[in-house]
Amino acid sequence: MPGFGFHTLALLTAIGLAGPLLAALPRLRIPVIIGELIAGLVVGRTGLGLVDVTNPTFELLANIGFALVMFVVGTHVPVRAGALRSSLPRALGRAGLAGAVAAALGVGLAATFGTGHAAMYAVLMASSSAALALPVIDSLKLQGPQVIAVTAQIAVADAACIVLLPLVIDLRHAGTAALGALAVAGCAVVLYLLLRRSDGWRRRLHVYSEKRRFALELRTNLIVLFALAALAVSAHVSVMLAGFALGLVVAMVGEPRRLARQLFGITEGFFSPLFFVWLGASLQVRELGSHPKLILLGAGLGFGAVLAHSAGRLLGQPLTLAVLSAAQLGVPVAAATIGTEEHLLVAGEASALMFGALLTIAASSIAGAFASRSQVTNGPTAAGPQHPPKHD
Repeated sequence: MPGFGFHTLALLTAIGLAGPLLAALPRLRIPVIIGELIAGLVVGRTGLGLVDVTNPTFELLANIGFALVMFVVGTHVPVRAGALRSSLPRALGRAGLAGAVAAALGVGLAATFGTGHAAMYAVLMASSSAALALPVIDSLKLQGPQVIAVTAQIAVADAACIVLLPLVIDLRHAGTAALGALAVAGCAVVLYLLLRRSDGWRRRLHVYSEKRRFALELRTNLIVLFALAALAVSAHVSVMLAGFALGLVVAMVGEPRRLARQLFGITEGFFSPLFFVWLGASLQVRELGSHPKLILLGAGLGFGAVLAHSAGRLLGQPLTLAVLSAAQLGVPVAAATIGTEEHLLVAGEASALMFGALLTIAASSIAGAFASRSQVTNGPTAAGPQHPPKHD
């Protein structure tokens, strides 16, 4: 693909339509991003080679998409749901138990396949995806105390593993990554305190921006996001942490519905599909054929994640909800992205990580269907009553 111009953008945007088209097939129920990944596989290194994933412009746009995707994931964590607070002890206990089982399985998998990535595998298998699992819980109308507890568990596991991943993916530079993560987290805390103290100013800015159609909230959020991303890159930390940290801040202070719609438009309409197409195009699935044992690694990661989260059954959690909490996407995507960019993974390992994630998605989808049919939940809504946005 010579150069990178509007013809390339048109091609990539068209390729990204594979996600909605496959998701529209009612019997398959393929998540949109899976369709985008598949499309990337077809046009990238594994398939036709129509796009050059090493093009600097393509990589920059994909990284912007990565940061925005993690920003949106952070805003989906239900940190303001009052019903979750009483469930935190149980959630922490179950997430901790899943983490302990995942650590043991990670050591076993790393030793079996000789990759030396035990810590990364442990974080992957212990992770949950709030952006994936919470919409499933909402769409199935699952309710009750156990659902509130698993919602808190998913949020805790998602946040913890996103923070831990940059520290464990390359243990040789864990100290540097830890300092970079602390710098990003410190900036996020300062931003949260500033926003909490400027509620009246933010309200006036919102009204002024809405009347003038200036989109000032979106602009200021993008400025902060790109500034945090620049700090993360300079501190040798992935932009995923910058996006997620800012998303959590916005979730804690209350995201205006208008900002949510604007973020949805630019992220889901362009940058997110472009990122997932780039990620799919970057993967070399053919390497799995050359290294069949990596197929087993992916299967081990997927079933290991389900097993680790199923340990919640020992603490009284319904098995269907335990398996539902095993759904993972953001952390494996981040691991595959960072590992590919930094050349930290063995040949075909990134594809194995994504294969494992797909297995957890399939298992959690089946578990969610069983949870809905068995009516194991009765009572309050899953995430509890979130505080309404302070302004529209």
